[in-house]
Amino acid sequence: MTVLVTGASRGIGASIARRFAAEGMNLVIHYNHSHEEANETARECLGLGANVMTISADLRSREQLQRMKEKLEAHDMLPDILVNNAGIAHYGLLSDVTDEEWEEIMAVNLKGMFLCCQLFMPAMIANKFGRIINVSSVWGLSGASCEVLYSTTKGGMNAFTKALAKELAPSGVTVNAVAPGAVDTEMNGNLNEEEKAALEEEIPVGRFGKPDEVASLVYFLALPESGYITGQIISPNGGWVT
Repeated sequence: MTVLVTGASRGIGASIARRFAAEGMNLVIHYNHSHEEANETARECLGLGANVMTISADLRSREQLQRMKEKLEAHDMLPDILVNNAGIAHYGLLSDVTDEEWEEIMAVNLKGMFLCCQLFMPAMIANKFGRIINVSSVWGLSGASCEVLYSTTKGGMNAFTKALAKELAPSGVTVNAVAPGAVDTEMNGNLNEEEKAALEEEIPVGRFGKPDEVASLVYFLALPESGYITGQIISPNGGWVT
């Protein structure tokens, strides 16, 4: 079994990569610019006994992703499991958003997922087995003030997941999304200690989630015995949003 994790150089993506590596799967670590961090994740995964390949591509570019696919094909590393984890955040008032900011976040968060699915699902369909897991966000379910762009892309990701799940279900390919709440990663690094404490008070379990907890859920959805779970948006958020 081979798994491709996009945006796997750090944060939740790196934790997902390590979780699959611990099970001895063939692992493709995708990154765009974070070369050193991707190599560090790869070294950790190699230490866990996995067969690992790192590869760089801009998710906004069909041409680069097509070349990535050809390289994986040449190394017999086309994914049975695709984890669309890569994404970028945006914080600010909608009134201040530029056309360029809108286009960039839509291209990375939505177009990148679309292109990866379109390129890698044919092999899954041919094999009558595949797992596509999209890493969304709780804000795709509830929306967040001053994060309209980000919430929009994650809501689109959730709708994409539900629709594609129905399309691919007859082929033995499941499509699900994991929509984490507040997780202790660099993406929340803009919060100061006071803001973090206030947010933790709002979360019933009283803390931020851990990347490893998200990774375990992604791994569960990738298992062969999870074949009856498809089209679901599962949100590990500590009871924050239900």
